[in-house]
Amino acid sequence: MIRGAVLLAVSLLAPVAAHAGAPEELVGLFVQGCLPFAGDAAALRDWAKRTGLQPVPEQARTAFLNGAPGQAFDGSTAEAKLALVSSDDGLCSAVTDKATQQTVTDALEAGLRQAGLAFRMVIEREDAHVGDIHNREYLATRDKRGWRILAATVKGDKGGEAMLTAGPE
Repeated sequence: MIRGAVLLAVSLLAPVAAHAGAPEELVGLFVQGCLPFAGDAAALRDWAKRTGLQPVPEQARTAFLNGAPGQAFDGSTAEAKLALVSSDDGLCSAVTDKATQQTVTDALEAGLRQAGLAFRMVIEREDAHVGDIHNREYLATRDKRGWRILAATVKGDKGGEAMLTAGPE
C-alpha cells in the first residue's frame, strides 16, 4: 500500500527522460536537504523554498506523507524524479522512483562518507508490512549530532522506488 502511494506520488512529478543517476541524485538531495534539518521541519521547508523546490500537487503530498501532516517538494533533476518530504514531526525523506537496492546502498554509504559522517548499519530486514521492501537502518554522527537513517528499497536487482529517511538521534 505504501509502495503504491509512493509510486503514484512520484509519477505526478515532472517527467524525466533518464534515470541513470537516480541513486546519486537521491543521496545528494538527502544529504543536503534532510540531514542538516532533521528534527526542524520549519528550517527544512525554508531551505526547500530558498533552493527553488516547488510543492508537489496535493494528491502527491498526501501519498508521500501517507496521511501524516507535512509538506512535500519536487526535487526532480534531469537525471531523476525526486521528492523531498517533510513531516510535521521533523522526519525528512528523499524519494525516487527508479533505483536498485544495491545502487542505493552504495550511493548512500559513499555520500555519508563524503559528508564526513561516521556511520554504521544497525539492522537489515524485510519490511514487516510491505513484502517487497527491504530496509536498512543506520546510525550516523558528525560534530556531536546524530541521526537515525532508514533506507527503504524494492528488493532485488529489478529496482523501483527508494526512500531515504532521517530523524535526529
